[in-house]
Amino acid sequence: MKILVVGNGAREDALSWRLSRSESCSELFAAPGNAGTASRGTNWAIPATDGKSLLARALEEKIDLVVVGPETAIAAGVCDRFREARIPTFGPNRAAGRLESSKIFAKRFMERHGIPTAKARVVHSFAHAEKALADWRGGCVVKADGLAAGKGVVVAPDAPSALSVLRDWYGSGGVPGGGSDVLLEEKLEGREVSVFAVGDGKRFVIVGAACDYKRAGDGDTGPNTGGMGAYSPPAGFPADLQEIVRERVLDRVAAGLAAENERFVGVLYCGLMWTAAGPSVIEFNVRFGDPETQVLMPRVRGDFARLLRGAAEGTLDESAATFDGDPCVGVVLATADYPRTSTPLRDLGSDLSLGEGSVAFWGASSARDGVVDAGGGRVLTVTALGSDLELARSNAYRAVDVLARRMGAGVSLSYRSDIAANLQ
Repeated sequence: MKILVVGNGAREDALSWRLSRSESCSELFAAPGNAGTASRGTNWAIPATDGKSLLARALEEKIDLVVVGPETAIAAGVCDRFREARIPTFGPNRAAGRLESSKIFAKRFMERHGIPTAKARVVHSFAHAEKALADWRGGCVVKADGLAAGKGVVVAPDAPSALSVLRDWYGSGGVPGGGSDVLLEEKLEGREVSVFAVGDGKRFVIVGAACDYKRAGDGDTGPNTGGMGAYSPPAGFPADLQEIVRERVLDRVAAGLAAENERFVGVLYCGLMWTAAGPSVIEFNVRFGDPETQVLMPRVRGDFARLLRGAAEGTLDESAATFDGDPCVGVVLATADYPRTSTPLRDLGSDLSLGEGSVAFWGASSARDGVVDAGGGRVLTVTALGSDLELARSNAYRAVDVLARRMGAGVSLSYRSDIAANLQ
């Protein structure tokens, strides 16, 4: 197959890396791609949301499978365009994509179909929020309705703190992602875990699970980020975690989609809080996560491309590939000022060779004449396998040290030192 990966982050780099190792992959393309995808295929200088141009080039190249990475492309209807042209596409249409692109749509969907989730109220103005929070008790999670590039969720310890956030949003700050709709959720207590399931329009098959680290600093301190590291499989959860999630969440999602005449093709990311009562859905994403993808892909065994092609064609063959390899730990290397700002880096070394069992994935970047320019923010995700999580963690940080020395004294990259540490 000639395969196109849409997107340019470390997630897409990891997907293209795994796809390139699939027996059924003959040629690989990425749009717009990054320094990593360029090393194993051909990048197209086309934005991920430009469905018209992407389709024209895909038809010209006779692409056999499209794998769409970022949520912005899904919300822009890129998958719809490819499907209309009858190109097998792994990624949901815009309507099904509302499970991620609209927090309120997702919440109402879960309420309609008995999917466990936090209680919530919807507000449309600051005055409305004041009334909704007048009798609020405990913590409040404030969520902008639309896609907000990771800036649309604030966990407030109490109602006055939530009102302070909303005063800014409805004032000069503006609601992240635009619009005026905001979801107010009760704050759940427990441990977070992400479960990934591939859907072919009829059913979902769980393919993996991971835990990630959102805060910038060790010990979960500092501001929220897009993710500073992850590990897979999760530790300290019930042995039947996947069976419980299948029964209480995924089976009900599948039934709900069928009842509403909606077809979901792609991966459903279930962001869960594991409470005393079991899983409660914090959010759905309709694509692989970042940095979770970077620790899932090294664990894949088999023909990953064939698995995704089967899902895209509605004939998912779960035996094509499995996600049961050795544990994997990933550490994100970010610019020193992340997430406050994202200072671009120039002329980085392109050599990411780390030996068997370790691989590093580029974030948004470009390669030229053997050097790499990175856009700033999350620059690299360094991953490593191990026979157990502790060994995988040790291998990952050893690889981080190697890359830090290779980058040179003039490049300052920050990272957490406690990814996958002290697991129970």
